[in-house]
Amino acid sequence: MVHLNKELKKSRLLVYLVSVFAIILWGISYIWTDMLINLDIPVFYFVFVRIFLAGIILFLLNATRGRITKIHRKDLPKFLLLAFFEPFIYFLCESYGLKETGSPTLSAMIIATIPIFSIGAGLIFFKEKINIVNVIGILLCIGGICLVVMSRDTIGENFIVGIILLLIAVISEVGHASITKSLSFNYSSQIIVMYQFLIGSVYLFPLFVFKGLDNFSMDYLSGDVLYPIFCLAFLCSSMAFSLWVSTIKSLGVAKSSIFSALIPVVAAIVAWILGQESLNLRQVAGILLSTAGVIFSQYCKKTE
Repeated sequence: MVHLNKELKKSRLLVYLVSVFAIILWGISYIWTDMLINLDIPVFYFVFVRIFLAGIILFLLNATRGRITKIHRKDLPKFLLLAFFEPFIYFLCESYGLKETGSPTLSAMIIATIPIFSIGAGLIFFKEKINIVNVIGILLCIGGICLVVMSRDTIGENFIVGIILLLIAVISEVGHASITKSLSFNYSSQIIVMYQFLIGSVYLFPLFVFKGLDNFSMDYLSGDVLYPIFCLAFLCSSMAFSLWVSTIKSLGVAKSSIFSALIPVVAAIVAWILGQESLNLRQVAGILLSTAGVIFSQYCKKTE
């Protein structure tokens, strides 16, 4: 029994490390996305290229390892809906929301409200359990996020539109997480994400052709553009999403989503390191508060 408990603790620790690593990559993704927006690269262009590249990378990886799995007919509607929620709705609303709010950190804060919506989804659809300590942890996390971003002064002209788009992205992420959990018991994480991105790229292709290629120039193929797109495709899509599927499977929809509350913290720290934003004492306190919130949110009562 003692040996079993140690193995469970090691397994849970690994899940937490994987979750934090995925969140770090997603926090950095706001910086890379902001770089592309500042270069005036159309959202329909870089979102499609990012998703298509991610799908191809995962296809080649699974093919070389002989792990391509066909979609069962009964699961096809789920995969179609999964890809519609994310990447189609999520990435378009997230990217345009970031563009309209004018702040990677502020946009990440809105995305960090995902746990609030995910709790309801976890309770309703998967009968996941959550206790008062978990709720306190979520509230601490949200409070810490507010401290991190409250000092932001400049916002985009269409700020309200940006906020609405980001909230739509949040809702689509909750739908994505719910469907992902239902698929995670029959397919590996890399297979789920591979089909998700390949189907999503089909959804995005018409927008890429008719909108993304407007005013196309060779600058779209420059290193300054391709570098952040490749980082987004390989690190933030192929790798991070594959890791995240295992997190959802292990922790559930509600508890896994609380880690997303750390995305704005990561975005703020990276922006500070790159000299794009400054961190004051209030923001540092917010980072510590959010970290404490994540710890509390993962508390489980011991059962005899």
